[in-house]
Amino acid sequence: MIFQAKCGTTAMGIMPHKDVDQALKLALGLDIPFWPQLPHVSLYEDMYIQTSENFPGITIDFEKGRLTFNTVRFEEELNDYFTKTEIPETYALTEEYSKVFNRFLSKNLQEYRAIRGQITGPVSFGFKVLDETLKPIIYNEEVKTILFDFIQKKVNLQYQELKKKNATAFVWVDEPGLGYVFSGLSGYNDQQAKEDYANFVQGLEGPKGLHLCAEVNLPYLLELGVEILSFDAFQIGFMPKEYTQNVADFIKKGGIISWGIVPTEFKALEIQTPEKLESILSGYWEVITKNTGLSLEQIAEQALIAPARCCLVDISIDSSERSKISNIEEKIVEKAFSFLSELSQTLKEKYRV
Repeated sequence: MIFQAKCGTTAMGIMPHKDVDQALKLALGLDIPFWPQLPHVSLYEDMYIQTSENFPGITIDFEKGRLTFNTVRFEEELNDYFTKTEIPETYALTEEYSKVFNRFLSKNLQEYRAIRGQITGPVSFGFKVLDETLKPIIYNEEVKTILFDFIQKKVNLQYQELKKKNATAFVWVDEPGLGYVFSGLSGYNDQQAKEDYANFVQGLEGPKGLHLCAEVNLPYLLELGVEILSFDAFQIGFMPKEYTQNVADFIKKGGIISWGIVPTEFKALEIQTPEKLESILSGYWEVITKNTGLSLEQIAEQALIAPARCCLVDISIDSSERSKISNIEEKIVEKAFSFLSELSQTLKEKYRV
């Protein structure tokens, strides 16, 4: 295994907190801590804007709170970008784009079993950012090629910085956009994404991680060449029999799965308890064992426990509460985090890991 997972706790990178110290305290309280992304602190901390730093052709529209891309500008800036590709600072996460990263690195992180970073993946970034014709930049072959290489280099530099603080550091690539590749309306399909990802993953340094907080096709994700997979397990509701062999094969090869089982949507969390969530997750694992023969103990040995997804702008909260939205989001996340430790301990005792 990459590290001892053993039903340890971790969480998604994006948090709703405005207090950097409070967000960092919560993240450092987990078995595998991470540096939080705090979009309520600054627009620069939006997951897409944060990743965009130094990408040619990109500007930030502060008025509309989004990125814009211009093809002519991309072509004009490309030569200058190519002269800087061997300079590590080109891919660094600066203080302007993250209030937390360097503060996280300043902590004593050696005693944790692992530490984690994150970055927006090329597929998600490519779908999210539109050119001047409102076309996703992932459809532009030249831009897409640069984008995959650019983010690969960003992952590797972040990994190198984290590894200085903990030998078992890793970075997972946040890819909600992989949920779009199965749409019949997408001009970039699942096969194209798999081919691009094969080259992308091969060039990643350290443990290769992927995070997806959208509807999942588990067999597809497990075949992308990653070693750590994080996904929203709560929303699948049950473990399909046809997924079980892929899951078992991934675990047998030493893969680690981060099961996002604690909901962060207000109404869903309100009716859950750690005991109920343990029952749901154990039910998934029992289906895998029944259909593949993989032991429950091995599944637990190579499992992480996490919230289902980040919690920002909860659509279930009435509009009259919008003025209190940040505080409400913070309390939801903090409640979900409190469930994690209890759930983790229950699973460790049940499966003797």
